[in-house]
Amino acid sequence: MRKLRSTAVTAAGAAAALVLLTACGGETKDGGDAEKAGATRAAAPAGGGTAQAAGVRPVTAGKLSIWASGPLGPVVTDSAGFTLYRFDSDTASPPKSACEGDCAKAWPPVLAADARAADGMNAALLGKVTRADGTQQLTLKGWPLYRFAKDTLPRQTNGQGVGGTWFAAAPDGSKAKAGAAAGSGTGTGTGTGGAAGALPPLSVRKDAGLGPIVRDGKGRTLYRFTKDTDWPMKSNCTGPCLDTWRPAKMLDKAAIAQATGIDPKLIIEYKRPDGTRQLTVDCWPLYWFTGDRTPGETKGQGVGGTWFAVRADGALAK
Repeated sequence: MRKLRSTAVTAAGAAAALVLLTACGGETKDGGDAEKAGATRAAAPAGGGTAQAAGVRPVTAGKLSIWASGPLGPVVTDSAGFTLYRFDSDTASPPKSACEGDCAKAWPPVLAADARAADGMNAALLGKVTRADGTQQLTLKGWPLYRFAKDTLPRQTNGQGVGGTWFAAAPDGSKAKAGAAAGSGTGTGTGTGGAAGALPPLSVRKDAGLGPIVRDGKGRTLYRFTKDTDWPMKSNCTGPCLDTWRPAKMLDKAAIAQATGIDPKLIIEYKRPDGTRQLTVDCWPLYWFTGDRTPGETKGQGVGGTWFAVRADGALAK
């Protein structure tokens, strides 16, 4: 999320502008890559997450549950419904956590103290390991368990596949279909429910040539136009341009909650001059290309040197 601009706002417009400034007023990028002076982004810590405020503590588990997630199969969640993960750099025999410091801020360890097995789970698979700071972390078949800071709502799997080392935990302690999906910009997003194979309203998939890119609920690649601006938010695709590049429709609150691999705080509405509510990611208007005939196609990539697929953080995929 972008930093709030220091530019003064008039008293009359301050209240109305605050939300947009916070979301979209960090900087205007040159093609999504170069940042203006004074705007900063937090460095990504080990493990592929974004560092939280200092002092993030381990989280409690309570009675675990087994969620039939669809694309990933059965996934273990805590009592609040948040997905639990395992880390390939850890060891299960003997149990040992390799996630410390900034890594543990992005991936809070799950405490063993109040953990209870889910209905239908083999309780003998649960255990604990003592971390370097003395806390007792919950293990499943020897694997230390974690939550992911970017899972902001229950039944999200934004941590799946991050860095190629983080995976949701299946009830037997194995990886939950490790190659099926990935979140947080490293592969295909997973849904928050529904039939297997159904796509979330907005997710990330791993394209063979472009890497992780955003797609809509129909599997269509979404694009950015380099002639648009993120602050102020403005689309410069008008008139005949719209015959080829259709504005992606803004999601409602329920659909935003189901978006995977993308920080929901970056999903913001842009109201076009004709009243159309267009979807943006990090304040960049998004479009789908009429030349893409089947889901997953990227024929719009590089068209005119101005159209590019988009990353989960709104950056250009090029």
